Amino acid sequence: MSSASERREELKAVFHQAQSCVKCPQLAAGRTTVVFGSGNADADLMFVGEAPGANEDKQGVPFVGQAGKLLDQLLSEIGLTRPDVFVVNTLKCRPPGNRDPLPQELDNCQDYLYRQLELIEPKVVCTLGNFATKLLRGDPTGITRLHGREEERLIGPRRVRLYPIYHPAAALYTRSMLDILRADFHRLPELLALPSLEQPEPEPVVPEVEPEPEPVIPEPDLVYDEQLGLF
Repeated sequence: MSSASERREELKAVFHQAQSCVKCPQLAAGRTTVVFGSGNADADLMFVGEAPGANEDKQGVPFVGQAGKLLDQLLSEIGLTRPDVFVVNTLKCRPPGNRDPLPQELDNCQDYLYRQLELIEPKVVCTLGNFATKLLRGDPTGITRLHGREEERLIGPRRVRLYPIYHPAAALYTRSMLDILRADFHRLPELLALPSLEQPEPEPVVPEVEPEPEPVIPEPDLVYDEQLGLF
């Protein structure tokens, strides 16, 4: 098992890889910066949103607008700050016009999220809103039915407690939604206090088999062949 410092160094390497990613040509051409994620590289709690917006694209940090301020406020109410958690999106680049991510784009970006989960090792993954919840659960059930209900899930290489809640943006202007979001947030310390889940055994690394050397076939005697052609 890698140490915390080794995992951080590996996470930096994944960050540099994502910075130069061009798997999605349209997103790569239109982005200002890659929004890899931010926070504590050893966090027990990870938030997963949908995709960067205009402010995130400019600053390279997720959740920096009004929704981000509300996220910070809700964290403070349960004794946490942004540097205590890690915040990511399902996509690392802003889609044009803030449209929904396309299936191929999500597939292309999936490995970055899985590597973040593997290296940060969160105990609880909190999906923010409908889109991230459906994606990480692999199920079309909406956030209205699922919010505030934790479940154990294997996401990529890591088993976590998945905890869907409403996106903070949905609660900015609706008091009743804010009350629901706040109540769901206040359950997070209880979930974080639970023991870590048992992780699946890593897949064994199969050593590459050296191919058998091809038999050496002697070169024909070119001089002899040429001489035969004279007679």
